[in-house]
Amino acid sequence: MHLNIERVVVLLLIASAVSMAARKLRLPYTVGLVLTGMALAFSPWSLEATLTKSLIFTAFLPPLIFEAALQIHWSKLCRDLIPILTLATAGVLVSAGVTAIGLHHLVQWSWSLAIPAGVLLAATDPVSVIATFKEAGVTGRLQLLVEAESLFNDGTAAVLFSVALAATTGASVTAGGIALSFLVTVFGGILCGALIGGGILLLVGRTDDHLVEITATMIAAYGSFLLAEHFHLSGVLATLTAGLLLGNMGSLGALTDRGRAEVVAFWEYIAFVVNSLVFLLIGIRLAHNPFSTVLLPALAAILLVLLGRAVAVYGCCLFFVRSRWKVSLAQQHILVWGGLRGALALALALGLPADMPGREALITVTFSVVAFSVIVQGLTITPLLKKLGQIPPKETTS
Repeated sequence: MHLNIERVVVLLLIASAVSMAARKLRLPYTVGLVLTGMALAFSPWSLEATLTKSLIFTAFLPPLIFEAALQIHWSKLCRDLIPILTLATAGVLVSAGVTAIGLHHLVQWSWSLAIPAGVLLAATDPVSVIATFKEAGVTGRLQLLVEAESLFNDGTAAVLFSVALAATTGASVTAGGIALSFLVTVFGGILCGALIGGGILLLVGRTDDHLVEITATMIAAYGSFLLAEHFHLSGVLATLTAGLLLGNMGSLGALTDRGRAEVVAFWEYIAFVVNSLVFLLIGIRLAHNPFSTVLLPALAAILLVLLGRAVAVYGCCLFFVRSRWKVSLAQQHILVWGGLRGALALALALGLPADMPGREALITVTFSVVAFSVIVQGLTITPLLKKLGQIPPKETTS
């Protein structure tokens, strides 16, 4: 997609109007953006926007991940790191397995199509999850569990996805190779983030200019992501690591008081801009997908993704029932229903090889799952949070 300045200005104008209307109608902002995007696609003013893997990965993911990581306190993350990592690893494996097996047996998809589908639909999307939960006013441990898991499980999904594609194209895959690939991708991404984040901390520690501090954090967000992706490592984990470093170490004196306040405000605005663009573009793309041609696989995928998520969450949380990491049943319900799919799944689907059999069907099914996730789950997550007592009633209105 060519995002020239005219298109960006028009999209941001539309997003601002949607934001004000959604607030008055008490409609989730992300849902309003997707619905508006779908309406734009059928209007005489269609922007002919195209959502691509490159656009999502290069432009949208780094700032959203960095902004979320900037707000995470390391001490709180450490307290719940075990359940978060369990959900982000074993949980993704279980969810992918349930979805892949179901698609193979229920809709007769070949394993070469069902396995990649299961993997790319298994990871909850940090873009959708963070935007929705922030808007709903979720705070405390539940916010940390949901947002941190959605950020960490990208590493698992990326490795599984590359392995699945290699296996379906005839490449030899061994257990040792899978384990090595996982370790290299995860720890290599973390190392890239630590290197870039550490370097930026040294830089900002030598200045009291808040504009330089803001610019340095922008370099950290995109630089860590691009460096990791260049070496086929986890860009999400790299940016997450850089954000955690700057968010936690920056408060110890590397950033000035004014600089830290300005950095937080700047990234909140950037997150608003990027979320506005990505969900409008998702809506525009959704409107052009021929859902009727894959109705049965789409419905099956939606149900299987929900089932896989439920099995993964309830199953993983059983291991912590008698420990200090126990997750309440109400929070488990939110983890299941709040496991939204969005831009990440779309990016992986759009990045499938052009000559892969069934590619277009898989892309359309993925968009169907994303549409259900963003619209149906997005519309109902706040009422569910309120019903289960996970947010104060006043935080659902404004």
